[in-house]
Amino acid sequence: MRPEDYPAQEPFSPPARLYHEEVMRRAPAIPGEELSYGSDPYQSVSIWRAENPNSALLAFIHGGGWTNGYKEWMAFMAPAFIEAGISFASVGYRLAPQHVFPSGFDDCCAGVAFVREHARGFGADPARIFVGGHSAGGHYAALMALSRPDLGLRGCLPISGVFDFGPQSELKMRPRFLGPVEQAKEGPASPIAQIGRKPGPFLIAHGSEDFPHLMTQSVRMEDALRAAGGDVERLVLQGRDHFTASYAGGEPGGPWVPRAIEWIMRHE
Repeated sequence: MRPEDYPAQEPFSPPARLYHEEVMRRAPAIPGEELSYGSDPYQSVSIWRAENPNSALLAFIHGGGWTNGYKEWMAFMAPAFIEAGISFASVGYRLAPQHVFPSGFDDCCAGVAFVREHARGFGADPARIFVGGHSAGGHYAALMALSRPDLGLRGCLPISGVFDFGPQSELKMRPRFLGPVEQAKEGPASPIAQIGRKPGPFLIAHGSEDFPHLMTQSVRMEDALRAAGGDVERLVLQGRDHFTASYAGGEPGGPWVPRAIEWIMRHE
């Protein structure tokens, strides 16, 4: 789909507008195969099949502060992965404030479950599904990896993700996707609060110039995962801010893609 074909969402902030224009400019010439997992236009995924698949598939979730974004934003990442033999899926989901937590998260889980169910048709093994995301998408990916063992995810690769909404989050304001204050969803929505049994593998990445609270949260998340016996690595993308950290996801010779591909191959 084209962004203009979706139902209206919240107006972009100036930085988000620039990000939107840049990631759409970077989109590959060949669009992905679009499939729906629900009745809402946002409940859809785009799939790029690897030409010579090695059976792994990375399902990636876009950011946008839980109020903005399109699955088309992550299309620019597909070429680097399908060239490496890793099929790529970009997962869409309904947005706040019309749809508050856990609606968007449930959508992401349903989208990944749909991809897993049809994985063999995309040249992938259902047991080799990895999930990642940028910003709000990194939050949903981490929460999914820690709270939905039924999805059988092989590993999680959040970039500039949000891992905590509690008192130590350092967030300046309460995100609107959490809904009314009296519903107190900070705990259930916080990936760091869901670490219990030994977690699956994580490759956490963030920019060296990222939002300060996200850098702090990434360090705390790494420590918490390791304390629980998890296999966790943290990659600092030097010179990258919150938005340019995302661009690294589509740069074959950049700081993230080679590391992510090697990490995925190592966690077969």
